[in-house]
Amino acid sequence: MGGRFIAVVGPSGVGKDTVMQALVAADARLGLVRRVITRPAEAGGEDFVGATEADFAKREAAGEFALSWPAHGLRYGIPNSVRADLDAGRILLANLSRKRLTEAAAAFPGMLVLNLTAAPEVLAARLAARGRETEEDIAKRLTRRVALPEGLDVLTLDNGGDLEDTVRAALSHIFADRALDTPEHA
Repeated sequence: MGGRFIAVVGPSGVGKDTVMQALVAADARLGLVRRVITRPAEAGGEDFVGATEADFAKREAAGEFALSWPAHGLRYGIPNSVRADLDAGRILLANLSRKRLTEAAAAFPGMLVLNLTAAPEVLAARLAARGRETEEDIAKRLTRRVALPEGLDVLTLDNGGDLEDTVRAALSHIFADRALDTPEHA
């Protein structure tokens, strides 16, 4: 069976990277896309490839990205190498911008959007715990709304509670149309 690209989206603080890591830990058929980002590799957070602005621009001009976009003062790229993994039947998860879903759907036919949500108070607490933004910045993020494009395969899950519930629901949907059973996870 062919691979599938899964765009994981949602507001800041919703736990996209945490959910992605938990999904990969729960099922070996899933893999993570290592995005190229214009920040130092030692900046922490997700597993990514760090690039300077000049290096990113050079790679972009050379056509090395299946998808690229600016956000929050940085540049993000999905390497073309993911296409070989998808052709080989891999199911790949990528943290993606909600504003780039139409482009992503064109680049990755059959894409699933895993749209994570959580109550504003949950998001505010998580963002405050990260310690990267002021209260004013957090308040601005909480008022930001991005509508998802029509016509996409979207699974919306509330990730404001137990991570295991989110993972279980996501795996059930991801593998619902596949002949293989999902393995149990702890």
